Amino acid sequence: MKLIIAIVQNADRNNLTEALRRAKLGHTRLNTVGGFLSQGNTTFVIGVSEDRVDEALAVIHDHCHTREVLHRPGHGALHPDAYVSPAHVQVGGATIFIIDADHRQL
Repeated sequence: MKLIIAIVQNADRNNLTEALRRAKLGHTRLNTVGGFLSQGNTTFVIGVSEDRVDEALAVIHDHCHTREVLHRPGHGALHPDAYVSPAHVQVGGATIFIIDADHRQL
């Protein structure tokens, strides 16, 4: 058994949720916040058998997209008197961790 942890942008969460349901891939959704941009993300926890890992990854790949956003660092990003120009950064897609897991009913 594998545990897939997928961190995706909120913009992709509804499409991914529906796709996981259609594929009958059980999952739990957690609202999370990223540390770099301090924007909302959704973390999906998906438990699958080893033979369905590639299927789950394909569903995630097909429904999580990269996009470019303008990042404006807040005050004190470097120094209180420093001005940091806004920068375009690429976000999105999915950050995925795959962990070996045991399954037990209690």
